Amino acid sequence: MVDISVTLPDGSARKLPDGATGADLAADIGKRLAKDAIITVVNGVETDLDVPLADGAEVSIVTLDSEEALHTLRHSTAHVLAQAVLELWPGATFAIGPPIDDGFYYDFELPDGGTFTDEDLERIEAKMREIVKARQPFVRSEMSPAEAKELMADHQYKRLIIDAVTAGGDDDELATEAGGETISFYRNSDAFVDMCVGPHVPDTGKLGHFKLMSVAGAYWRGSEDNQMLQRIYGTAWHSKKELAAHLNRLEEAAKRDHRKLATELDLVSFPSELGGGLAVWHPKGGIIRKQMEDYSRQRHEEGGYEFVYTPNLANGRLFETSGHLDFYADGMYPPMEMDNGTYYPKPMNCPMHCLIFGRGQRSYRELPLRLFELGTVYRYERAGTLHGLLRIRGFTQDDSHIYCTQEQLQDEIASLLDFCVSVLRAFGFEDFVFNLSTRDPEKSVGSDEIWELATDALRKALESHGIDYSVKEADAAFYGPKIDIDVKDAIGRSWQLSTIQADFNLPDRFDLEYVAEDGNRKRPIMLHRALFGSIERFFGVLVEHFAGNFPAWLAPVQAQLLPVAASHNDYAQSVVEQLQAAGLRADMVEATDPLGKRIRNAKKQKLPYVLVVGDDDVAAGTAGVNPRGGDVERDVPIADFIARLTADVEAGS
Repeated sequence: MVDISVTLPDGSARKLPDGATGADLAADIGKRLAKDAIITVVNGVETDLDVPLADGAEVSIVTLDSEEALHTLRHSTAHVLAQAVLELWPGATFAIGPPIDDGFYYDFELPDGGTFTDEDLERIEAKMREIVKARQPFVRSEMSPAEAKELMADHQYKRLIIDAVTAGGDDDELATEAGGETISFYRNSDAFVDMCVGPHVPDTGKLGHFKLMSVAGAYWRGSEDNQMLQRIYGTAWHSKKELAAHLNRLEEAAKRDHRKLATELDLVSFPSELGGGLAVWHPKGGIIRKQMEDYSRQRHEEGGYEFVYTPNLANGRLFETSGHLDFYADGMYPPMEMDNGTYYPKPMNCPMHCLIFGRGQRSYRELPLRLFELGTVYRYERAGTLHGLLRIRGFTQDDSHIYCTQEQLQDEIASLLDFCVSVLRAFGFEDFVFNLSTRDPEKSVGSDEIWELATDALRKALESHGIDYSVKEADAAFYGPKIDIDVKDAIGRSWQLSTIQADFNLPDRFDLEYVAEDGNRKRPIMLHRALFGSIERFFGVLVEHFAGNFPAWLAPVQAQLLPVAASHNDYAQSVVEQLQAAGLRADMVEATDPLGKRIRNAKKQKLPYVLVVGDDDVAAGTAGVNPRGGDVERDVPIADFIARLTADVEAGS
């Protein structure tokens, strides 16, 4: 029998019999690998373990406990979910079911417009575990589109996918070859088959560490014009331990949900009378927001920025010039017809900043010109995507636009990177990830040459700064490429916050010029930079990062006085006045309720300090200090406490 030779990741070669598969290779290397193997990567392409290997192929084995395995585990578990639902609900049909971050989902349509309940999820999970226990093998096959449609005769959404792909479209749910001449399927029981790209685990017995999480409505293909389906979300992991850790993270995240905490702490609300995606800030939330904005203004003033203000709406001609009406209309609110034209609420501040730059002749001596505005914008987000302050329709950006020469560009970007990181650190973030996003040709303006110049400038700034970064291909839209800065919060979740975007396009669209040193007129380069991203979203992230336990400098009430009895009210009020005179935020709750109840209420408000005062304190000018998360301290002189709290505020703690 003729041997074949394959190359392993370490560069070594291994000879196998002709027709040997990935499973054979794993067994040839060792029993442990054969047991743990789930798929093969051949010349960079993931394949099933039972696919024969070609002579000269570069091959690696993906094992059950590896990070690379999660996508396959979740994909295979989604198939088991679909099988369970179709077995439990005769007459049900299914649509798509991809793996996603941390899990998977599948969309279903139940007979007679039925919906799933929480009790149904328990039944489905039990059925899934029966399927896992049966160790059903995943078996791949291929057939023509006509045969595929016949096989999927009872599943209209699968037939729609077949029609779309064979007509020249693309769909991650379906594998086609030779221009749609064959379609791949996976069967893991006589009763269940699904068309799919694959690969999959060898059999369902490799699965098991999963949990169904929730049910939600989902329109077919995400369009409100289509049928509403039932989407079941689940999560799947390598091991029972990892599953438990993930569920613990979700539980902690639920406790930190900014919508819940904003209500409990009386910070922000979303009145239905306003409409979806719009918030009002209550006094306590307003105090925190003011601290954020004051800090931002101070840092921008120190950084050489000039403050500008622009209106909340503009004539549509402005957005025709900027390109928003061509490339961003779906994200804008509908127009308002006025007596002198068509007006739109502004989705971005940058067109108006371009008008400011273009007003009058500019000299190279003025560059870089850094404009800053806390500007409120309005963007239409679909109702299903709204999520408290994290995805909202009306919000305020800490928006900067910097106009510079090409020679200044790299240094300006490097300076912005330092500026962004230093501000994020001031709010308690220390773990950063930098991403460089390149052009999405379907959602952008300008020439390839301009985009390449801008991308190269961002890349050089990152590299000259010694920053490790990842590239997100085709992730940047509209003006130009961008650097996104992600942060990790207290429980390890990643949030995209700051953005730096290089733009050669808007200066051209607005015909912006400056007089260069040689007397010639040149185009400036424009940098878009939102540091918080938006005040609202950044605030929501802060609430969840701190779990409502804001550091003293941000806390709306930094110290609360609790008199033991009504006879101590006057003294407590005098302490409040001393704290306020020192520039600190303090209040008092009079002794109308029992002290224990008032202490419990104060702790629920997550205050940095609670001060209790009684007879001895009135006589000695002291207080009992209850620091958040610490032990009670008795007989603390008020002057000492003021110095301590002042130091906390100045240190940003």
